Amino acid sequence: MTCKPTPVPAADQIDIPAIMAKYAAERDRRLRREAQDQFVDPETVFENFEEADPYTPFIEREPIAEELDVAILGAGWSGLWAAYHMRKAGIASFRNIDTAGDFGGCWYWNQYPGLQCDNEAYCYIPLLEETGYVPSKKFADGWEIQEHFQRIANQFDLYEGALFHTKIRSLKWDAGISRWRIETNRGDDLRARFVILGSGPANIPKLPGIPGLDSFRGHSFHSSRWDYAYTGGSRREPVLDRLKDKRVAIVGTGASAVQAIPYLGQYAKQLYVIQRTPSSVDVRNNTPTDPAWQKSLKPGWQAARQANYHKGMLEAYGPGDEDMVCDIWTEISRNLQVELEAEGWPQLTVEQFLARREVMDHQVMERLRARVAEIVEDPATAEALKPWFRILCKRPTSNDEYYPTFNLPHVKLIDVSATRGVERMTEKGFVHQGIEYEVDCVIFASGYEITSELSRCWAVDIIEGRDGVSLYDAWADEPRTLHGSMTHGFPNMFFSALIQGGLHSSYTVSLGAQNERYAAIVSEAKRRGATVVEPTLAAQDAWVQHIRETAIDIMGAVRECTPGYYNGEGGEKFRGPLGEFYGPGWYAFIDLIETWKADGMPGMTFETA
Repeated sequence: MTCKPTPVPAADQIDIPAIMAKYAAERDRRLRREAQDQFVDPETVFENFEEADPYTPFIEREPIAEELDVAILGAGWSGLWAAYHMRKAGIASFRNIDTAGDFGGCWYWNQYPGLQCDNEAYCYIPLLEETGYVPSKKFADGWEIQEHFQRIANQFDLYEGALFHTKIRSLKWDAGISRWRIETNRGDDLRARFVILGSGPANIPKLPGIPGLDSFRGHSFHSSRWDYAYTGGSRREPVLDRLKDKRVAIVGTGASAVQAIPYLGQYAKQLYVIQRTPSSVDVRNNTPTDPAWQKSLKPGWQAARQANYHKGMLEAYGPGDEDMVCDIWTEISRNLQVELEAEGWPQLTVEQFLARREVMDHQVMERLRARVAEIVEDPATAEALKPWFRILCKRPTSNDEYYPTFNLPHVKLIDVSATRGVERMTEKGFVHQGIEYEVDCVIFASGYEITSELSRCWAVDIIEGRDGVSLYDAWADEPRTLHGSMTHGFPNMFFSALIQGGLHSSYTVSLGAQNERYAAIVSEAKRRGATVVEPTLAAQDAWVQHIRETAIDIMGAVRECTPGYYNGEGGEKFRGPLGEFYGPGWYAFIDLIETWKADGMPGMTFETA
């Protein structure tokens, strides 16, 4: 079926200067001088939050003392990709180390009702062809995604070396043995030749620093530790029937809350939705996988679909291109394609094309704001739910039940944008504009510390390279790498993060290519009999300069967004979660890396201790 453009208001029917002024006003009324410091560690409220696991029983084990080839920090997508590529390269001595009780990363911890991927599953979920699996629907359920983690781990024998419920406390390079010494909370003494920091950006849940946060005496939990014993139901059957006599408040209206709120509204006696900044919420239309389409798939279908998604997200559809994804993520490119085709495909400069894309962004957001007014019956509530920002200022969402939930008589939106957050918590509930709202339960759907601030991203207390130099000190002002892979002074250490490398619009594709490269470097070291691999300072400096010279400035627009994790909550100094990426694009970066590997990995030293 051909994907049709989504009808949007005509460009000459919207007042773009007025919209931009509204965007700025909505941003300013939410800014807080504390920026990212307005959030606090869940450990301040929930005892042993980081290491407690409500889903998998903790099993005691003896400390492990051993040498191994590769230690992989994390068992989410990055850690899974790393293990998969190590196994594929014939490197048998590796371990995934994670505080969770199984593979899955945020898909393990997030088990809230309604959880689904908000990117198309056929593009987002990796290794579909390699495992012979096709998701059951366009936006797969969270439990189905975690089952796919388990499918990969079982199929490629990744459980054998995994250490779950284990937190790395320190990583220290020991030049005497040319290995990383790893200390864990389980008393382990691991000595790894190589280390991959692959814990991912969605790693540490956060709480808003509401005054009196620890004074509430009712029940509370974070959405990443959903308490089904309290609410009733399960991740597969989210029938929250134990809330029928409960007054519930949920803090947040981001991607997690948008999915959970319809279930809370369906079952709770009273629901207060506490919102600082609304999300854009489009039609979901979550269709089951068509058996005929699935049967028609040819080898290479997933890579082709991912390339098509990337083109629609970060590039542009051209003459004859089909939008295979056909949802909110590719709408701007899809609509522009129709416009430019009607104009006979005029020759546009990059600046002219970006200007056209900006106009279409406004048209799409006007459509999304109109959708709120069409569905939500109370005008004041509808107005508060309208998203006043560019489409990628806050993660786009889609849901067919979210807006109708606000038409229920027992659901009330508490908009805290004017006060820049909840005024305070009390023993019985929360206070907003001088009114105390008594509740039985508070659910914090406040997300993760998605940041490139490395001490928070990797959550390892100590990372020391040569001569005891801390990685956090070395990168205090800026990261410096070769290809986003390794840094001088920290041999045999790889980074699975968006740091000075290629950016694919599907994060899992970026992670897969990164970890394939790391397996290739480890394999090359083994082939040469090398024990120490490290980029030269000259090669590293040259790469950083190249990154800066080819950079595309996206931070100007992001800084103008309403506060959120994309712009460090509006702080003056921040590193966005996208970091620095290769300006010429994803495929140019992949070609560069393939040439680099074919040329013998110049700029990398391979030494035998």
